[in-house]
Amino acid sequence: MNYRFEASRKEVSTFTNQELREQFLVEQLFESNQIHLCYSAYDRMIVGGAMPVLGEINLPNPEKLKANYFLERRELGIINVGGPGVVKADGQNYEISKLSAVYLGKGTQQVSFSSVSADNPALFYLLSSPAHATHPNEKLDRENVVTVTVGSLENSNHRTIYKYIHQEGIQSCQLVMGLTILEPGSVWNTMPAHVHDRRMEVYLYFDVKPGQAVLHLMGEPQETKHIWVKNHQAVISPPWSIHSGAGTQNYSFIWGMAGENKDYTDMDFSEISELR
Repeated sequence: MNYRFEASRKEVSTFTNQELREQFLVEQLFESNQIHLCYSAYDRMIVGGAMPVLGEINLPNPEKLKANYFLERRELGIINVGGPGVVKADGQNYEISKLSAVYLGKGTQQVSFSSVSADNPALFYLLSSPAHATHPNEKLDRENVVTVTVGSLENSNHRTIYKYIHQEGIQSCQLVMGLTILEPGSVWNTMPAHVHDRRMEVYLYFDVKPGQAVLHLMGEPQETKHIWVKNHQAVISPPWSIHSGAGTQNYSFIWGMAGENKDYTDMDFSEISELR
C-alpha cells in the first residue's frame, strides 16, 4: 500500500504536470493475482484494485493501518468492472457480475476475491473509508441499482447515473459510491463543475477504449489543472477541487466519496463562465 499525503491549494497551484500526476493519479490498480492499495490522507480513503486470475487472493492488512484486520475500523465498497467473480466475506460468498457491487461493513474479518474464469477475470474496484458504525454486508446486482438519466447529446453529456451506496440505497457509515455511463457521442462528465468542501472524492475511469483517453480537470475553479487518464486509472480529488473531465470518446467512471455527510446533492456549483 502506498501513501499519498495532503497537498494545499497554494502548493498545487505551483505543481508541474508530473508532480500533479504523482500526487493525485493512481496509475496501476489491476495486476494479475495482485491487490494494489493507495492510502490518501484526504478523509483517509483507501483506493484499491483486485484482479484474481488463479484461485483466491486475500485482502491484506497493511502494517500502516495498525489494525488487527483491514476492516476493524473501516468499511469497504466493491464494484466489479471485469468478468464474473466472487467476493468471500467471513465465509459468505457473493457472486457478482460486471457492474454489480458488494458492501462490507466494519468488523468483517476475512475477505477474499476470486474469478469464475481465468480467461475473463474479475476486476474488483475497492474503496474504503474509516467507519465508526457497523452496517450489514450487502450485495447489489446491476439490474436493481437506482438510476437516473441526465444531460443531453446536444451538450455532449447524455449519461446514466447508477447509485449503489447512498442514503436511499445500501446503507453505510460515511462511504458513498456509484458510477456513471456516458452514451455514445457524449464525452463530458460533471459539467458544470462543482466542489464540496465537506467530502473528498475519487474517480475510477473504466471502459475507456484502446487508443482513447480522458482529460480529467481538477484544481480550484479559477485555477484549473488537468491530467490525462487511461483506462482503469483513478484520480484522487481533494475537497476543494473540482472533478470533471472530457474523453476522446464515451467512457464510464466510478465515483466514490467520504467525509462529513452522505448527501449526494451536496455540491457547490461553478458556472462554466467562471472557470479559468
